[in-house]
Amino acid sequence: MDKVTSFGKNFTASFTPFAARTQQYVKEQLGQAEDKTQLPPDYIELEKRVDALKQVHQKMLQVTNQYSSEAYDYPANIKESFGDLSRTVSEKVQLLASATTPAEAQAALTAPPSAKPQPKTFPHAIARASLASSHLLQQQHAGAGEDPLATALEKYALASERVGEARLAQDAQIQSRFLAGWSTTLNTNLIFATRARKSVENSRLLLDAAKTKSKAGGWHMPGQQNQGHQDEEIASEEARVEIEQAEDEFVGQTEEAVGVMKNVLDTPEPLRNLADLIAAQLEFHRKAYEILSELAPVVDGLQVEQEVKRSQDFS
Repeated sequence: MDKVTSFGKNFTASFTPFAARTQQYVKEQLGQAEDKTQLPPDYIELEKRVDALKQVHQKMLQVTNQYSSEAYDYPANIKESFGDLSRTVSEKVQLLASATTPAEAQAALTAPPSAKPQPKTFPHAIARASLASSHLLQQQHAGAGEDPLATALEKYALASERVGEARLAQDAQIQSRFLAGWSTTLNTNLIFATRARKSVENSRLLLDAAKTKSKAGGWHMPGQQNQGHQDEEIASEEARVEIEQAEDEFVGQTEEAVGVMKNVLDTPEPLRNLADLIAAQLEFHRKAYEILSELAPVVDGLQVEQEVKRSQDFS
């Protein structure tokens, strides 16, 4: 029986605040609440800043999460076979170099995979298309020396594959140093701030409910009458204590929420993560620039040689 009584007291203790908050919330929504405790202007400003920070994280992650998908720049209109993705361009070039017959050259392009299928990125797709095109030209140019365009396409294939690998390295850096950090801020720090603000709202509702209850002379069962002046004094004292306790709780929750929100807003992690994102992008573009800078004069040289040879043939 004692356990049942204890359970009843605990249930009442937990249910009463919930009922009071709910009743106060409904009154406010219906416009029936006379007074509503106002939050400090500085607190409201912090809330706005936290909301803005949350929106920034959601918007940026919505776009930059593409770095988690290997094929975010892979052309949707191309169809590559299992053989196309079987080996790296570098491996195929080596196999082609050692081929002595057209059959061996063709086998080199369709050799069984040495590891996992090759990446589906735009630079890798360009590399595979360039190598296949180079091979097609060489097949038709057999016995007539090297085809300058075929040579250039092969070199372009090798360079594009290196660019593709640099892009994958960039993506890995962004995933670990930017996406992970911003996701943590969104899913952990900002959630802590949301919970702290919810506690403030709950304590504010309880405070206003206590004030409303005091003005109404307490909550009575239907037909219940006040039992004289002494009972009114007791009720008034109980209401005063209840309001003071609710005010203390409200102030405490507000101070705690202010600390949590300031911590979220002042942390340097998001800016540090953004710097890492930019550094990863910069490193990728630097490598791509270096790779293509090495390739460009080689292809230009092949072009000049072809033009000189063409002019000599016509002279």
